[in-house]
Amino acid sequence: MYTLTFKIENQRQDIKCQVEAGENVLRAAQRAGIEIDAPCAGNGTCGKCRVRLISGALEMPQNPRLPYADYEEMWRLACQSKVIGDAVVWVPATASAFKENIATADLSTSEELERYENSIDNIFSSGLSKSTCSEGCGIAIDIGTTTVAAALLDLKTGKVLSKASRGNGQIRYGADVINRIIQQTRPGGKERLQKAVREETIVPIMQALFRDSGKNASDVSRIVIAGNTTMEHLFIGADGDSIRLEPYVPEFLELTGIDANKAGLPVPPDSPVIFAPNVGSYVGGDITAGVLDTLLWDSEQMTLFIDLGTNGELVFGNNEYMLCCACSAGPAFEGGDISCGMRATTGAIDSVHIDEETLEPDYTLISGDKPLGLCGSGLIDIISELFRTGAVNSKGKFVRESPRIRYDEYGGNYIVAFASESGTGKDIELNEGDLDNFIRAKAAIFSAIRTMLKSLAMSVDDIDRVIIAGGIGSGINIEKAISIGMLPMIPTDKYSYIGNSSLTGACAMLLSDEAVDKVFDIGRNMTYIELSTEPGYMDEFLAACFLPHTDHRLFEKD
Repeated sequence: MYTLTFKIENQRQDIKCQVEAGENVLRAAQRAGIEIDAPCAGNGTCGKCRVRLISGALEMPQNPRLPYADYEEMWRLACQSKVIGDAVVWVPATASAFKENIATADLSTSEELERYENSIDNIFSSGLSKSTCSEGCGIAIDIGTTTVAAALLDLKTGKVLSKASRGNGQIRYGADVINRIIQQTRPGGKERLQKAVREETIVPIMQALFRDSGKNASDVSRIVIAGNTTMEHLFIGADGDSIRLEPYVPEFLELTGIDANKAGLPVPPDSPVIFAPNVGSYVGGDITAGVLDTLLWDSEQMTLFIDLGTNGELVFGNNEYMLCCACSAGPAFEGGDISCGMRATTGAIDSVHIDEETLEPDYTLISGDKPLGLCGSGLIDIISELFRTGAVNSKGKFVRESPRIRYDEYGGNYIVAFASESGTGKDIELNEGDLDNFIRAKAAIFSAIRTMLKSLAMSVDDIDRVIIAGGIGSGINIEKAISIGMLPMIPTDKYSYIGNSSLTGACAMLLSDEAVDKVFDIGRNMTYIELSTEPGYMDEFLAACFLPHTDHRLFEKD
């Protein structure tokens, strides 16, 4: 046995744990409750779980995600490092930034509150009765793969008394649902994931709600939870393995008869906990609750609803029928699989303009003084700008010379911020591998749209409106997203953003028994298509893996 000591930035007390020879540093950290972000779930492909070796020795094979110069400065990837003796490692504060600093749509701004209030008014103007048999207060919770947001409401008046959000504690077990499910299959995995979302995430959120509102846990008589199919399974402790394995049938689509005691939430034990229903393996309660918010089900207009986040889910239809699917866009929209990518938190570049002559960038940050990386909206911007200026071609390969572009054996690299400008002390750069990963992600969205339309013998001209939801949605420059072939080329005034539709839908369910019934009705009436088995989907996907597309006519202006 060896002693592994973790020195955590901004934390006075070190954490020591006893480990077996050969034990993985990331696994040891997870076992000790130390939060180190690992979007790739420890596969060594994201390079985000960096720690610094202070003393002792760790065994780590060469990894392209850790430059040799950084290795010489004693940086290591926790997921690739094995303990071979007593060791002391330093964990930077950025390793746990996923917990509290992620920007998300959580009703925390006046603009979001106004949008929410308008949405609630519209939902109940549709004819649904705004009443429940519960009294006192209720809590609506949106369990996202990356962030969890919640609101405490007065059930009589419908007023939002407080709201709070936090990074989903499960993130350290992987950025996407597949890695979370795989983690669940490991010894103790089910308990770890359930604890991460319940005790480490939702309970602190609830405590913040009570503190900010002056209410107590005893005032709560009703809870609504909306999450994707995997998140609902992991929260309740159901086996999620069937979600990722053929024939892709979840353990449940509708979950009823759950109270706070069974859900493990610190409110009166007999308080009902209502789960928004799932539709399929990858279209869950966050989408059924979100569709309630869009009023798609109550309109004759042909509406395309896109929820952009760690996953990409789409719904198309109107009050006569609804078709839905999920596309494997991967975590690129949250900065995963991108060398300089990061989530929408302090230091993230969220918008970019590049000078056509000099290729010098002009960018903005979500917050902070110096850039640390690019979040989803920033990635859309920079790829659009690199293509517009001719710095990259339709295949995502660099083709111009500039002090901002360097070439090596792997291809070109665009320097977004030099080491002297960045908050990392290193160049922030976008390479051709990053471009390829993001192009595949945007291609997944566009090809899903085309496949759904084709299955109905329709085209983009039949779309009356596009509604975008999700954490990344608010920051998207629609014109730039269209220019890279991520969204269909229709008039931009047909596009709108509705914020966190999942949380808004959950709030409506909290305030109305009829809204609950309507969401279950929506779920039962949505037709789910599995894109991987849909004829022609792969051809559509491959055609979309270019900037903007192999068929340029789809993006030519009239």
